Amino acid sequence: MNASELLKSAKVEVAPETFFLVSLAHGDWLKLLENPELSPRMSAPFMIFRDRWEVTLLLDETDFGTIRYQIRDGKTAGNYRLLSFDVELDFTVVGFLAEVARILAEAEISIVALSAFSRDHLLVKQNDLAKTLKVLGGYVAELC
Repeated sequence: MNASELLKSAKVEVAPETFFLVSLAHGDWLKLLENPELSPRMSAPFMIFRDRWEVTLLLDETDFGTIRYQIRDGKTAGNYRLLSFDVELDFTVVGFLAEVARILAEAEISIVALSAFSRDHLLVKQNDLAKTLKVLGGYVAELC
């Protein structure tokens, strides 16, 4: 199947939590690691991504509240909702996320794209959630 056909078969799920993105310097990340009580609680989605410039965390509101006072020098952006495309994508699929991004860009909806091993996810601002679901509703099999 191509990207458009896969999108038509996709179920879009919206996580109930509100999320924050956090950008930390590598040294600040190492300080967080020294205190295991600041780790995500493992009952909500989270992400840790380290590149050569920063460490990026995706945390729900509860986990963000746990580390908030330990990351004074970090940059944060909040009030995001997590949308997950419940369609398994193998590595031969070309353009799935590009197609979703195109559709939402035409509706002037800003996204943060995330990919796991077999599924793609988006972050959209809470204020854009209803519009996002309305726009995607015409392209996917089901909205949850």
